[in-house]
Amino acid sequence: MTKENDSILVFEYFTASGEKDKCIISEAEELIFALLNDLSDFEIDLVINRSYEKTVEKYENVNPILIDENIIDWLSDNAVNYNKAIFIAAENDNNLYNITKILQDSNVMTYTSSAEACLKTSDKYETYESLPLNVPQPRSFRIKIDPKGYWKRAIENLHEKWQSEDPLTPLKLIIKPLMGVDCEDIVIIEKIEDLTIDLDKIFKPGSRVLVQEYIDGVDISVSLISDGKKAIPISLNQQFVELKDDKGRYLGGKIPYQNKFKDEAFEIAVNAVEAIKGLKGFVGVDLIINNDEKDIYSVYLLEINSRFTTPYVGLAKITNFNIAKSIIDVIDGKTTIDDLDISLDGEVEFKKSGESLEIRRI
Repeated sequence: MTKENDSILVFEYFTASGEKDKCIISEAEELIFALLNDLSDFEIDLVINRSYEKTVEKYENVNPILIDENIIDWLSDNAVNYNKAIFIAAENDNNLYNITKILQDSNVMTYTSSAEACLKTSDKYETYESLPLNVPQPRSFRIKIDPKGYWKRAIENLHEKWQSEDPLTPLKLIIKPLMGVDCEDIVIIEKIEDLTIDLDKIFKPGSRVLVQEYIDGVDISVSLISDGKKAIPISLNQQFVELKDDKGRYLGGKIPYQNKFKDEAFEIAVNAVEAIKGLKGFVGVDLIINNDEKDIYSVYLLEINSRFTTPYVGLAKITNFNIAKSIIDVIDGKTTIDDLDISLDGEVEFKKSGESLEIRRI
């Protein structure tokens, strides 16, 4: 069946679903409005909650579809009417995968990663197992939080094994959900003797967690564009991350981040993205610059985000090219990754402050 609607379907999960948490919605709004600004040359069908009716009137190229239901329910009934889509969503409750799967099953071409790539990169251990040796990663293992407490002995055995491989360097562990995003639960084990915490009170009993060697260093990320086979870095970003009270909270960042390990970070990020089939569009890679100068690796990869990430709102202020339009042109075959003129003009900082996301050029 031929689909007559040639507009691009656009949406952001939280603004479409009527999220009320102002801390969440402030970032979501910045993301969707940055995307709409980039798409000013295209005819857009924008799915958004009815409360945004007045806000989107200024976009002449946008046909607002105002809904009062969850975006996933709407897509289940309506995605089949579209040929192409570009959207923003995160891994919470598998939303990113579920949305992408609905679109794929409806034969909608997406300017974002495939459902399979989203599923693989949403799982930190699957990502760890999938990447080649030219992508340095902290040693990692998957453990189940069983109700009888066998997890404790398993972690102690794992610590003993890893510590024996380098007995002169004290080993710290970090424990986090296999699938998690901002504000996820995190436990840092400074000494194995301190493993008295009831993890089943922090993580849901029966769930699986990632146990990883803790790398002390500077949190960074790399933003990239990928055509599904080849990736090109846009920027190196400093990340402002807070670890407090068994929570990891992403507070914002600074772009670009000047560091002597920039080229190494770019190379690792590109190798990682190109190693996983189906990663395309905007991709974010989280890394850490190692503070231990004696370590063989200066930069480690932590995870891959197969989606638009928060740095996009900062990049939209300082790039000398249109990110979303470039993604569409590359995936449509109108240009190639190698032909993109990637450059930045200035610096930008973005921080979560109370219930808002503040963005300013430096």
